Amino acid sequence: MVGRLILVVGPSGVGKDTLIAAAADRHWGDRWYSFPRRLVTRPADANAEDHGTISRMEFDLLRIKGDYTLSWSAHGHGYIIPSSVKDDLALGRTVVVNVSRAVIAEALKAYPGTRVILVTATPEVRAKRLAARGRETEDEIVARLNREGTPLPFTAQVENIDNSGDLDAAIERFCAAIEKFAAHKTVEKQPDER
Repeated sequence: MVGRLILVVGPSGVGKDTLIAAAADRHWGDRWYSFPRRLVTRPADANAEDHGTISRMEFDLLRIKGDYTLSWSAHGHGYIIPSSVKDDLALGRTVVVNVSRAVIAEALKAYPGTRVILVTATPEVRAKRLAARGRETEDEIVARLNREGTPLPFTAQVENIDNSGDLDAAIERFCAAIEKFAAHKTVEKQPDER
């Protein structure tokens, strides 16, 4: 059975990691789902995003060895989706990961059946969330809010989730999108042998 890769994208401050963490809690212990942590060349901040920290040297070495599923660079940092995702997909799991829009086309080519969840929020909500992180100045936040994201490939199947309002409602919509796209839901069930 082939699994399914679900890419979660959206600009900073829309709450991607919060939604992913809630979905991971909901599916805790369910062998059909995997929520791997990405590796980033930036120290982890438990209050901002859940990721493993690697050095730039480790990032470069993983890239040279090809020991990753997806990788990209943004805002002066390197990002890696670990190679363990390939094993999860081979086992038929639905794998949910937070990525940059820049790798969607690559993922669609390498992993047919990939789906995308685009998380959005109003600029006002995003500004408050970014300020609460304390990683950027007010001018840097304004510049980030004014930056346009890379357009999504027209071939991608996308589900949109607005996370501007009630968090519980957004979590329900997010989890429903994951379950709709889940790999094991698309496999025809075999009749019981009698």
